[in-house]
Amino acid sequence: MTDKPFCLMIVKVVAYFDYKPMNEKKPLPSETHDDDSRSIETDRLRLRIPRLSDLNNLAALFADPDVMRFVGNGQPATDRKEAEKAMAGIIAHWNHHGFGRWAVEEKASREFVGYGGLRSLFGMPEVVYHFAKAHWGKGFATELARASLSFGFNQHRFARIVAIAKPGNAASIHVMEKLGMRFEMQTSYYGIEVVQYAITAAEFNSNAA
Repeated sequence: MTDKPFCLMIVKVVAYFDYKPMNEKKPLPSETHDDDSRSIETDRLRLRIPRLSDLNNLAALFADPDVMRFVGNGQPATDRKEAEKAMAGIIAHWNHHGFGRWAVEEKASREFVGYGGLRSLFGMPEVVYHFAKAHWGKGFATELARASLSFGFNQHRFARIVAIAKPGNAASIHVMEKLGMRFEMQTSYYGIEVVQYAITAAEFNSNAA
């Protein structure tokens, strides 16, 4: 982006788990464990499977009006149960699909800075991310999204990955463009108007060469 606030660049590798209404999601399991085989490190970030100790940080993200401005209905979620249900969906997605969204730590400080990765949008892989406001403007969104695309194309052999954002979310759109993604169309999902971008494996690997 220039990495300005991009609240959940709904960049989609989407999974149907995530699109269930919150009241239909299953409770969070009593335990979650790190899985180093599914962790990734970039120059500055460590991407790992979320765990229960991330709940306070996740709830803080959801409660921040600036972070949530371009997410869903645009309203913050102040009930901790929303974060619990979201984490349950994230873990279920990993278990079902073998890919998903990571908790993101800054390697230098080991601080939780956000979460994101891939999910399934009606069968299409989508790249998504959210970062705490204190970490906007550092280039973390682009770094996470590029690692997510690499994981999707090189580990899961996806042919194409999409990303979506509300039309007013210029920062997220800028990230998509920095990644080499192309505008495909303006559309809507669940009654929310979005722009959709996409990139193929061939395009991604050509850009990385």
